Amino acid sequence: MTVKEKYELWKTFDEATAAELSAITDEKEIEDRFYKDLEFGTGGLRGIMGAGANRMNSYTIGKATQGLADYLKATCEGEISASVAYDSRNNSRDFAFRTAGVLAANGIKVYLFSTLMPTPVLSFSVRYHKCSAGVVVTASHNPKEYNGYKVYDSTGCQLVPAYANKVIECVNAVEDLKNVPCMDYDEAVKAGLIVMTGDETLNAFLDEVRKQTLYTEKSDLKIVYTPLHGTGNIPVRSILKDFNVSVVKEQELPDGNFSTVRSPNPEEKDALSIALKQAQAEDADIVIGTDPDCDRVGIGVKNNDEFTLMTGNQTGALLVDFVLSMKKNSLTPKSTVVKTIVTSELGANIAKNYGLNVVETLTGFKYIGEQINIYEKTGEKEYAFGYEESYGYLCGTHARDKDAVVASYLIAQMAAYYKNKGKNLVEVLSDIYKKHGYYLDCLDNIVLKGKDGAEKIKQLMETFRTSGKDLLDDVREIKDYAPGIDGLPKENVLKYIFNDGSWIAIRPSGTEPKLKIYYSIRGNSAEESTARRDAIRAKMDSILNA
Repeated sequence: MTVKEKYELWKTFDEATAAELSAITDEKEIEDRFYKDLEFGTGGLRGIMGAGANRMNSYTIGKATQGLADYLKATCEGEISASVAYDSRNNSRDFAFRTAGVLAANGIKVYLFSTLMPTPVLSFSVRYHKCSAGVVVTASHNPKEYNGYKVYDSTGCQLVPAYANKVIECVNAVEDLKNVPCMDYDEAVKAGLIVMTGDETLNAFLDEVRKQTLYTEKSDLKIVYTPLHGTGNIPVRSILKDFNVSVVKEQELPDGNFSTVRSPNPEEKDALSIALKQAQAEDADIVIGTDPDCDRVGIGVKNNDEFTLMTGNQTGALLVDFVLSMKKNSLTPKSTVVKTIVTSELGANIAKNYGLNVVETLTGFKYIGEQINIYEKTGEKEYAFGYEESYGYLCGTHARDKDAVVASYLIAQMAAYYKNKGKNLVEVLSDIYKKHGYYLDCLDNIVLKGKDGAEKIKQLMETFRTSGKDLLDDVREIKDYAPGIDGLPKENVLKYIFNDGSWIAIRPSGTEPKLKIYYSIRGNSAEESTARRDAIRAKMDSILNA
């Protein structure tokens, strides 16, 4: 169908959809809503909310859920069940109830959370309730206009390509979006097809998180915490109940508009600005901020009366060092740290220094979760810690996804441990640099929206793929992950490794209209590394703007 034909068809779906679409006067806007269907990728759906085939709405949710139901019915034996959760975003609850209704209409039992819940709790709940699958409605750290739909397998791990591709086939086979069956909520509850869950599952999850207690000495550490209007408020405050925690009141309650921040992303400096002001006023030691679905965490550390924001790579390296030092007597030759290919080598070098194995995966925590499953099945390795540069960490195997609840717990223990030794985390990181070398890691996001943007991203990746070595200086090795290398699945990622061990990686975002450029510069000092990074960045800018 053409864009115009799709547009006219969608206007017949219901009055609200027709009114929203009829009010659009910008042809580019209509094109963006209908030039493609919102893609069900390896992690599920994510997109801007609104009417249209390339938007998040009840119809695209219905299509995805019917496809998932068809897949489960074709592959599962016995009773089929699913756990469904949602975050604080606008429409998340409605989308979750829609998901539950479609699954119930297909005879699939649903454990539906009665209130908003972190993504790692959903991951945990799949195995806790012995479900066949899980769904969480969230767009994680994306801006307020977005929502998403993540699908999990029976282990609580996001779908990896081998399974996702089969689900995608089933989703794409659903053609009649208007008439996807959806069971009435009250009828489904009465029939036992929807079972509400909440505190029991959350408490069981928190019990597992508490097993990651590594340090219990009393400390006068002061923490300022912000859930950034998301799902972390209750679980993070519960797990930190023995610490001195002050909550940012303006950001304590759920708010799908995230009205106090430009974007609820702890990776971005301004997201924690209110928390940092409060921490300064209260003379706190650290700031902890979690994103809307509480799977990512950012921290600020007081150092010389000012606060330093840590990057995901820095926090990851600190956690690797702390966790392994506290667990050193229980580590075995099988103990393994897992990181992604765009994550700094600093944490890997720390792990190797402790004698651990280091395994690299593609970008996306589902691949780290997959490694946990492999280790449990084969017994060849033991999972010790996993992380990615985008502020996601997991210690323990209670979940198969990154978990800001356990990460917040460990960060607090780590800060308390070092404060009792007269150090803050900035000083500890400096000690790590002295031992392992200085690493400067950063990320540039090149935003390219719409159909034209998607084509530009494709063209840039082709340029780097065919001419990158000629465009960049001092390149020792190029790793192109598109064909599938190093035993990893195929992925549209390019990595340029320089002669000094520094590298840059380039990949299109899987969730937003962005080209991501990762820099990992190794040097003898901050000044040397910054100068090296700036020179490479200038070269990249000239290529991007050519």
